[in-house]
Amino acid sequence: MKDSNGAPPTKPANPSAQSDAASTAQADAGVIAGETLEPMAATPSELLAEKPARKSVPSTGRSAFFVGSGILISRIIGLIRQRIFAHYFGTSAAGDAFSAAFRIPNFLQNIFGEGALSASFIPVYAKLLAHEAEKEANHVANAVLGLLALITSLVVLVGVLATPYLTDFIAPGFEGETRELTIQLVRILFPGAGLLVLSAWCLGVLNSHHRFFISYTAPVAWNLAIIASLIAYGGRVGQFPLAAVVAWASVIGSALQFGIQLPTVLKLVRPFRPVIDTASTHVRTVVTRFFPVFMSRGVIQISAFVDAILASFLPTGAVVALTYAQSLYTLPVSLFGMSVSAAELPAMSRAIGSTQEVAHVLRQRLDAGLRRIAFFIVPSAVAFLALGDVIAAVLYQTGQFKQDAAIYVWGILAGSSIGLLASTLGRLYSSTYYALHDTRTLLLYAVIHVSLATVLGYFCAIHLPGFIGIAPKWGVVGLTASASVAAWIEFVLLRRTLNRRIGHSGVPIPYLLKLWFAAFLGAAGGWGGKLLVGPRHPIPVAVVVLGVYGLSYFAVTSAFGIPEARTMIGRAVRIIKNLKP
Repeated sequence: MKDSNGAPPTKPANPSAQSDAASTAQADAGVIAGETLEPMAATPSELLAEKPARKSVPSTGRSAFFVGSGILISRIIGLIRQRIFAHYFGTSAAGDAFSAAFRIPNFLQNIFGEGALSASFIPVYAKLLAHEAEKEANHVANAVLGLLALITSLVVLVGVLATPYLTDFIAPGFEGETRELTIQLVRILFPGAGLLVLSAWCLGVLNSHHRFFISYTAPVAWNLAIIASLIAYGGRVGQFPLAAVVAWASVIGSALQFGIQLPTVLKLVRPFRPVIDTASTHVRTVVTRFFPVFMSRGVIQISAFVDAILASFLPTGAVVALTYAQSLYTLPVSLFGMSVSAAELPAMSRAIGSTQEVAHVLRQRLDAGLRRIAFFIVPSAVAFLALGDVIAAVLYQTGQFKQDAAIYVWGILAGSSIGLLASTLGRLYSSTYYALHDTRTLLLYAVIHVSLATVLGYFCAIHLPGFIGIAPKWGVVGLTASASVAAWIEFVLLRRTLNRRIGHSGVPIPYLLKLWFAAFLGAAGGWGGKLLVGPRHPIPVAVVVLGVYGLSYFAVTSAFGIPEARTMIGRAVRIIKNLKP
């Protein structure tokens, strides 16, 4: 077997004002649309029913803007990091090793940190803040940090000791020097992952206080640390030792990412005294909800491991090419899915009132967020499908990353684009389930998603290329296409179940048809520009092709009278006017 190797397909507004009704106990333990919500044992709102709730909540449209701005800045720097990484590693064995190694600590960060922690901690913490129980809220924050630090430290210690076994699990196709390098890198990266988990706790606190920008720009520090290491050592050492240098830089960047957020958090959580406390009712609520979310997030992360495992049996370069494609795939998910979902989770969690009033608030927030997400995700999916070679080339084609690698990444990206809309809309549906304190439904559907993706992925990655007579390396496209099919099935299940509980929700079909028509029309224009420009440097080709595509999409959607398009065009016109002397 040849030596071979970030965010998996993930599960990512202008909502109405929050209800101010006083029946807070029913909001958490009531019945919506005939189905009983998961009870919130000794809920914060039940214990604080006599406390007045805050009447005003910051606009989630504004919050989503700050989240999106922070993510955009972070992702731009991340793409620069990936471009420099591709310049020095291309689709090499060392690149495979680093990509595989990073999946293990990244798993720890995703399930302990941004996924499970946000879904279990933010609803309780934000609800306490809504009832102005700041003393208890601060105690919960300190207790969660203490427990998180203890558990993470133990997991990191065990992970470092068990690294060889973990490596054989996630990359069984690796042999020789590639396997040894992967083991070395995992041991280096694990402590940094622990710091990123603590950074996710900071994100939970900041988001609950609607301080979104700093939490989502903090990863810039992590990216800059890696960029600095690549620039400083990229031309001086070989690929294998360079991979180790980059791993150490990742640990330093993790510390910086945590440290940047901490000063602001210290101003919000007073006194700052991390403790180990499971006696508090609110802390127990967080812990009780944490494990179902942990399991559901863990199941989804297993899907990424399965992809890496299967890709490790494919020719050299498959794993790192998958990583390059996933970096592009997660960009719109983060910008347009996570920004809305992250802003909505604390806002939805603050919703109070009778059962019907809570359902009405959630449904309005959900529908507005879904429309906003779809407006940006539909053109992103079509761009990846039709113009992915142009996108991959302009971002990665340099140094060791050649044109054939750009075509390879395009194929992988095309498979992912099929499920992009389902995955991104699913993030907002998941946030709604978290706000309803229902984690068991998400776990069930996550298991279905991963089981289906695993079975389809194995067949499409390992066996299908031989059946249809194509090169084995293209099996990785089968992995992303399989994940897309599974994402659509999970999305349908999420929407159907939630609609039974809060009433009908979703993006109107006529609205979606207009978006798809505009996107494909823009893609045709982009292809025309591509043929007109001919074979040139990737940058001018991308400027023409993507420029024509974007302008066409906004022009057609504006002609259709879609409000989101006219809003974006209006903002662009105002910015241009302000730039004039």
